Amino acid sequence: MYDYSNKTVFVSGGTSGINLGIAHAFAKAGARVAVMSRKQEKVDAAVEALKARGGDAIGYAADVRDYTAVDAAFKDVASRFGTLDVLISGAAGNFPSPAMGISPNGFKSVVDIDLLGTFHVVRAAFPYLTKPGASVINISAPQAWIPMDFQMHVCAAKAGVDMVTRVAALEWGAVGIRINSIAPGPIEGTEGMKRLAPNERANELITQSVPLGCYGTTDDIAEAAMWLSSPMARYITGVVLPVDGGWSLGGVSAMSMGLKKAMGG
Repeated sequence: MYDYSNKTVFVSGGTSGINLGIAHAFAKAGARVAVMSRKQEKVDAAVEALKARGGDAIGYAADVRDYTAVDAAFKDVASRFGTLDVLISGAAGNFPSPAMGISPNGFKSVVDIDLLGTFHVVRAAFPYLTKPGASVINISAPQAWIPMDFQMHVCAAKAGVDMVTRVAALEWGAVGIRINSIAPGPIEGTEGMKRLAPNERANELITQSVPLGCYGTTDDIAEAAMWLSSPMARYITGVVLPVDGGWSLGGVSAMSMGLKKAMGG
């Protein structure tokens, strides 16, 4: 359905879960794909899998909290592939904990990965983004605007991510760069859902809380990312798009209930 031949796509956090699913979708659509995450072995495995699809892929081991390392990755990929047509910023950290159970270091770690990391990625990428025409997508979460038990650190970080998206959309529109956020709901098989719903009862409660009655898949998020980055969405910027089966319309209370039950609260 989408043709990204001769396009370059960079996926931060692109070696697992939702972000790896996005990377595979763009590779299947013909794009040159670069992925980045902290662990070299995960980077190598992702690149090998992407190349197995017949595409051109490269990977970088870098921590999004380290601006110098992130900047070096973008400089290198630009020297190899040219300007970047699509940037996905999806590195994230999460663990369920009541507010008084989060250490100052734990809170800082999530904010540094999610919020500071997003800023580092979009700032470092800016000189290499195609102007006009580039699409930037930050991976957010419903916690950005819905308070959730055991998620104070994530709520704070993702709210910041969405404001980074909106301010950049205001400033970068003049050079033809669009920037949006995608907020995935409950997505099956991801590390985040394994942590937030560690048992069958929690899974049942979450499924029941989604108006469409099921978990989403990484393909659902990838399709949204490819559409947002395509000419069909050329007049869309500064948007936070929930891809959640309607979960954010009112399912948060059931989600919180599931977490409390799962944690014995």
